[in-house]
Amino acid sequence: MSEALPPRDTLKLADTPNAVGLARLHTTNVLSRWGVPAEIVETVKLIVSELTTNAVRHPKEAGDEVSIYSSEFDVQTFELALEIDRDAVRVSVWDHDARPPVLTEPGVEATSGRGILIVAAVSNRWGHHLARGLPGKVVWAEVSLSSARESREQSMGSPPATERGRLRADPKLLGRVLVGVREL
Repeated sequence: MSEALPPRDTLKLADTPNAVGLARLHTTNVLSRWGVPAEIVETVKLIVSELTTNAVRHPKEAGDEVSIYSSEFDVQTFELALEIDRDAVRVSVWDHDARPPVLTEPGVEATSGRGILIVAAVSNRWGHHLARGLPGKVVWAEVSLSSARESREQSMGSPPATERGRLRADPKLLGRVLVGVREL
């Protein structure tokens, strides 16, 4: 008797400005259908938002940016994959850009450049690899399903969980900061 495969879902999107919102909506629908706890869904949506924003923005070289209304605009696609992998929700985003993501700490005045920093802060693990058989790369991140249990324990007075000796970031606080920075 064979074991059931873990849940997996993929969505191919055009790298246009509305793709990020569609990816978040899709993520909410899929993870809710799979019964993933709401606080994990919110964290995964933040990761999806950051990784898909990078997929939309960065495959174009700085000098090659053309208005989406121009006849010279070349729409490409990227792919979002969601899956339950062991005891975690795994998000993977494939795009055409082979350059690795860069983890930086932008200055206080910077209006962008925090995406991978946020992904690193709210995920349990993240990384990237060259796409197999396709151009570009895959950037992935995992959020432990046991994070929901840890979150409930913290709210009942238990000390915060640590990962590699550092405190885990509150994804809701990071989300509010990100929204505030984007509105500057």
